[in-house]
Amino acid sequence: MPELPEVETTRRGIAPHVVGRRIVRLTVYDPRLRWPVPGDLAAKVTGRVVTAIERRSKYLLFRIGADTLVFHFGMTGSLRFHERPPARRPHDHVDLVLDDGTLLRYHDPRRFGAMLLVEGSAEDHPLLAHLGPEPFDPAFDARYLWDALRARTAAIKLALMDNGVVVGVGNIYANEALFRAGIRPTTPARKVSRPRIARLVDAVREVLGAAIDSGGSTLRDYVDAAGRPGRAQLGYFVYGREGDPCRVCRTPIRMRRLGARASFYCPTCQR
Repeated sequence: MPELPEVETTRRGIAPHVVGRRIVRLTVYDPRLRWPVPGDLAAKVTGRVVTAIERRSKYLLFRIGADTLVFHFGMTGSLRFHERPPARRPHDHVDLVLDDGTLLRYHDPRRFGAMLLVEGSAEDHPLLAHLGPEPFDPAFDARYLWDALRARTAAIKLALMDNGVVVGVGNIYANEALFRAGIRPTTPARKVSRPRIARLVDAVREVLGAAIDSGGSTLRDYVDAAGRPGRAQLGYFVYGREGDPCRVCRTPIRMRRLGARASFYCPTCQR
């Protein structure tokens, strides 16, 4: 599933080509996404100028005047920029054509993504209204996270993946951040000390920042807006490395399931 680094990488890749351009056509080849693409979407966006492209959690927000076109990639979605329209492939569901002849094409084999138009800025939309702070926001600091977690009995990894606590820390990057912070993923959130919480905040930012710099992670089919795979997976310390030696201490990496998700950790480096 594309996580925050993959969505941010896509945003950075398409924004220079799209912001300031007018939408001249929107073609829906298959409306059957997570929620059906509205039949009147093309009429509502044609002729509108994209004034900004922002990200909130794993959502891309295309500002078009006073309204917002919202994209979510689900598990297998991607949004690619093309200077010339290539031949359509299976699972190419939507084309958004711009006034210079370039286009954005939405591809989604499993169709769990979404595309919807929200009147206004979208921050009050039910999909976004209850999200926690962004991990790079100054509001996400050690004091905030300590207060948010000290009554939680759930495992720290599950709490960290709660979008109501902080957005965008999916399974891959939660594993990696907890390794950097030296915290075992099964530790009850309320038992993590304040100094270790401070280290975790820093680790979350370091992991996500490094992943963005590496173009995101490609484990199966993620590609960026230009069709390039990410490279972040090459530097994982624990994720997907069960049985391999820890890159720090050489102890074999272990795996157990938390909340039906695979959790990887070093039993020596993480306590």
